[in-house]
Amino acid sequence: MNPALRKTAFLLVAGAVLAGAIALKAPAFGYAADDAAPVYVTKIPNGFRDWRLISVAHEEGNLHSFAAMLGNDVAIEAYRDGKLPYPDGTIIAALHYGHVASEENDKVFGDPQSFVPGPPTNTQFMVKDSKKYAATGGWGFGHFNKDGSLGTEAQLKTCFPCHAKASRDFVFTNYAP
Repeated sequence: MNPALRKTAFLLVAGAVLAGAIALKAPAFGYAADDAAPVYVTKIPNGFRDWRLISVAHEEGNLHSFAAMLGNDVAIEAYRDGKLPYPDGTIIAALHYGHVASEENDKVFGDPQSFVPGPPTNTQFMVKDSKKYAATGGWGFGHFNKDGSLGTEAQLKTCFPCHAKASRDFVFTNYAP
């Protein structure tokens, strides 16, 4: 093979290998492969429904929802000990539901005053890994639709800017013992 063709072939193969390596390293949603790019939680943690209750929330306005915040063992221990910042391995789940009047309960109480969780709206996660999620305060954020599918990039991009306003290591929820 002549030297000019060999050099061209080498450059083409090297370029293809480099492009493949960059594609494998690039985070989801097309961000550049650098350490400052946000990385999102794209898989629902196994067994999260067996985690313990951290707290509950009732949100009105556009959300009009109930939420149950659950934590893995690392999260619960950190909450109980008042440990801030939260240690790596902390995972917090927020299960969101619409809320509806409970006709059954209202009959017992005699007044329309009881509300219960309605249809699920989404499930969100915060995962603490100070190295992997350094660009977002050490937290990875995940948003999953009611059917378990991953939320959109636009939804995921709203997590960190909002949580950056929280005064306790990017976490809004207080522990309700």
